Amino acid sequence: MRKLSCIAMLLAGGQGSRLGGLTRNIAKPAVPFGGKYRIIDFALSNCYNSGIYAVGVLTQYQPLELHRYIGIGSPWDLDRKHGGIYILPPYAREGGADWYKGTADALYQNIKFVDSMKPDHVAVLSGDHVYKMDYSKMLSFHVEKKADATIAVINVDIKEASRFGIMCADKDGRIAAFEEKPKNPQSTLASMGVYIFHWQVLRRYLIEDSQNAKSSHDFGKDIIPRMLFKKEKLFAYPFEGYWRDVGTVESYWQASMDLLGDDYAFDLYSPDWIISSENLALPPHYIGKEGRVLKSLVSEGCLIYGHVENSILFPSVIVEEGAAVKDSVIMAESRVSMGAVVERAIVGGKVFVMQKQKILPSGPGDIALRFSGGEKLDDG
Repeated sequence: MRKLSCIAMLLAGGQGSRLGGLTRNIAKPAVPFGGKYRIIDFALSNCYNSGIYAVGVLTQYQPLELHRYIGIGSPWDLDRKHGGIYILPPYAREGGADWYKGTADALYQNIKFVDSMKPDHVAVLSGDHVYKMDYSKMLSFHVEKKADATIAVINVDIKEASRFGIMCADKDGRIAAFEEKPKNPQSTLASMGVYIFHWQVLRRYLIEDSQNAKSSHDFGKDIIPRMLFKKEKLFAYPFEGYWRDVGTVESYWQASMDLLGDDYAFDLYSPDWIISSENLALPPHYIGKEGRVLKSLVSEGCLIYGHVENSILFPSVIVEEGAAVKDSVIMAESRVSMGAVVERAIVGGKVFVMQKQKILPSGPGDIALRFSGGEKLDDG
């Protein structure tokens, strides 16, 4: 195998239980997002745009749809002879088999794979975040600092800091302290779950961690604190762009709304940083003579005869005459029937919203959910 400077290991095995019905049958990174994407598209596109052409995808929970979607990596130009994309689920060995017991254990169980690539550095990424990031700039920072580990950080509101891994760094960026989800955060520098490690250093810590019966085998809870305790060189890499962890229904809905409006918070249209996805090759969407669409993303194959405002429609959604959809996300192949009202809601794929049915939030700030209610449309 040709030696590579840096490869990426993409953590994509989480259940994402806080997303409720969105992850009932598929892994969180495979959840549809933004009308035509899956959440994993953002990390994979970042890899390609950053010049990282070897990616291992660590899968575990409900992997079937995710494996099918990734395929041989063609949408992200990762179907390559040297490098490319590798799907890495847990596997049986002589003496038995283990599920991945944590993020660090997932990498530990694939040490042979990483060794085979002979990288100097390994980028460890989360497959469930929405953002654009040039990992090559972070890698240059990491090499310049001669760091053992570099962690991408973003400033968050102090009121939200207890939701994240929080670190304190000196003026040169060297990390002095790290605490996972502290009750009383001492800083607003939050880990984005994007790491670059010197491989031989990380390899040593993964092996040590695997032998610790008290470890939860997690990067944030075990590996990073252990490296700090051993006074390894850890640096914080500041990031100032858009980044969203879509780990809850509320954050998923908000990230979706961030794509809308004339002053959208997250730009999908820049030709300099294309987010790639699988192309379904459907016909163009159609808006009927009584149809009206405002501030919305309408995907290919949709038929609009009603009113759609500030919403995202995935492919082949039908909004019938007299129906109204506002501030909502409607997933592929669903139908909103005549006179129905859907507002501030997430509607799953192949859901039939009946005539004059109302799908509304139960109170201020709530998001209405409908994944299997009403009548589910047949696959045929």
